[in-house]
Amino acid sequence: MIETTKTIDRMLRRLELDDMDAAARVLRTAFDRALPWLAGLHTPEEDRWFFRERVFKACEVWGAFDSAGLTGVIAFRDGWIDQLYVLPKAWGRGVGTELRRLPRRNPPTARAGALVTAKGGGLWIKPV
Repeated sequence: MIETTKTIDRMLRRLELDDMDAAARVLRTAFDRALPWLAGLHTPEEDRWFFRERVFKACEVWGAFDSAGLTGVIAFRDGWIDQLYVLPKAWGRGVGTELRRLPRRNPPTARAGALVTAKGGGLWIKPV
């Protein structure tokens, strides 16, 4: 059974293997926007492989969806958030915050070592 959480305009659900290509696109879009000097570091094929063969196999992976599709992804395991990406169009709308609450529902509580966000052209790193 897939656990689903709904809000007014967003749905959160656990992702399946078939969702990993979309998750890889969220990674690439968010990464390239937040860190443009590293854009193109990996190919789309490498991103898809990474999500299918590494992230999905090692982590619990959840996604945030709005009417347009997948807008954010979180992957966590063993009390640690491994991956957290939100599409730039969804920045500032609470998607990342909502995704970060998910590990608390699935003990042990996962924690990120640092929350990295891009604001105003700068990169902000905040311990959490």
